[in-house]
Amino acid sequence: MLFAVFFEDNTELDKDLRQQHLPAHLAFLEKHKTQVVAAGPLLATGGEAEGGESEGGLWLVEAADRNAVTTLVKEDPFWPTGLRKSYRIAIWKQVFADGRRLV
Repeated sequence: MLFAVFFEDNTELDKDLRQQHLPAHLAFLEKHKTQVVAAGPLLATGGEAEGGESEGGLWLVEAADRNAVTTLVKEDPFWPTGLRKSYRIAIWKQVFADGRRLV
């Protein structure tokens, strides 16, 4: 089953903390590449922040169930550091890709 995970960043923390833990976070994603099929930051839009400041993140995760996704989220090095303020998991039913309908 394919899940979308939406992360909200903790913007009150020092930006250097993210850079400090980024290598471990990226290594974690690489280690779990069969589950985390896509990942990246969600960037602010409008004004000077457009395309710059991270407001959170998005993962597409292939997993058997929601519990497996939750476990993955909490094992990510960003979670225990407090860099992630919250997360939301939703099942994603893809109906359109590569210019064609899938249903």
